[in-house]
Amino acid sequence: MTEGNIARLLIAFAIPLLLGNAFQQLYNMVDTWVVGNFVSNEAFSAVGTVGPIINTLISLFMGFSSGAGVVIAQYYGAGKREEASRTVHTAVVMTAIFAVVLSTAGVLLRNTFLHFMRTPDNVLPEARTYLLIFFSGVGSLMFYNIGAATLQAIGDSKRPFYFLATAATLNIIGDLTFVLKFHMGVEGVALATILAMLVSAVLVFRTLFTTNTCVRIHLSKLRIDPVLLKQIFRMGIPAAAQMAIISFSNVFVQGYINQFGADVMSGWTSYAKIDALVFLPIQSIALATTTFVGQNIGSGQIPRARDGVRTASRLCLVIILVLALPVMVFAPNLVAFFNAKPEVVMYGTMILRWMTPFYLFASSANIHNAGLRGSGDARTPMMVTIFCYVIFRQIYLFTVSHFISNTLLPLALSYPAGWILCTAIMAVYYRKANFGHKSVAARDLESMDDSSMM
Repeated sequence: MTEGNIARLLIAFAIPLLLGNAFQQLYNMVDTWVVGNFVSNEAFSAVGTVGPIINTLISLFMGFSSGAGVVIAQYYGAGKREEASRTVHTAVVMTAIFAVVLSTAGVLLRNTFLHFMRTPDNVLPEARTYLLIFFSGVGSLMFYNIGAATLQAIGDSKRPFYFLATAATLNIIGDLTFVLKFHMGVEGVALATILAMLVSAVLVFRTLFTTNTCVRIHLSKLRIDPVLLKQIFRMGIPAAAQMAIISFSNVFVQGYINQFGADVMSGWTSYAKIDALVFLPIQSIALATTTFVGQNIGSGQIPRARDGVRTASRLCLVIILVLALPVMVFAPNLVAFFNAKPEVVMYGTMILRWMTPFYLFASSANIHNAGLRGSGDARTPMMVTIFCYVIFRQIYLFTVSHFISNTLLPLALSYPAGWILCTAIMAVYYRKANFGHKSVAARDLESMDDSSMM
């Protein structure tokens, strides 16, 4: 990442991420497709409505893995292989601890979340069952993600994709087998998902135990390094707080949606699945940007790091312009793929067509956020994003629902409103940011300079 054509490097790194993220989306997407076509509308709503709950708890760990990936990338870019190795071992031990904590929390809090979201009674039993099975096996997803973040931090985005592709294929086979052959319904798709996640975790850790790079895992080295853990948390806690709080705010949004009944819930679920797929290229470019910036700042190439952010922004602009029109034209067909009930297609199409043009704003905010995280500045993007996507969005929802119109479309537009505000604030801050001054490598150099002066 530290030399060569920037656009080519970002694209080459992002393509495996894109394909890998697409397969990761297939976990829940295939679940919803199977229950939407072969079980019932209530089961479809149940699997769709649990998304914000799962994301809220998982985001706490995803921030940690993101922080670990940034620290590893910066040490790797700076040529500090021993520090990168100790960071990996510290992250793996903490992942085991987080797996126990989040699995327990998910099982114990699932009913509280579902009632808080005003989940209808006819959807509640199946949603509760799906969450119970999912969180019982969520540790596999966490181990895969920390393993994938480690490999991606050193520039290997291909093998995580291969592992996800294998697991997603097994998930599809499992969904169809458990539902069509054994008639297990929601229980079947949940079980297929956690078994597939287990396969991906085993594959990625087999790679980490056998690789010849500095991120190879040795059982004898599995311990927590307090200094490196502090650095991971310094990078990861803002990202974790940002993702978890935003996901929790989506629980509120889902509560507003759920008041309109199962058909609207199903339409929203269909939109959310299509939205996740459309936004995958942007997320992949953003992940590539974080690694690119981290490695280049680690090697002292700050102007090149900024060039990477500008190039990533242009790539995302092109992607959105290419995707927007087909999505809007074929919106009814895309929604019907998940659930062909006419009422569901009507609601899903309306939401999708109104939301899609605003992806330009969401992509801009995402890339600036990724660049700042890669540079070591995770706190400010966290505060800006939480303000725009949580505080502002909740004020918007309350104001619109109580004083303007408590109907679906005005409430759904809370998302574009937050994207626009976040884009404006992040663009202003990014231009003035002292790029790279908060990176691990920069702090290490400062410490060395201070020591030499004493």
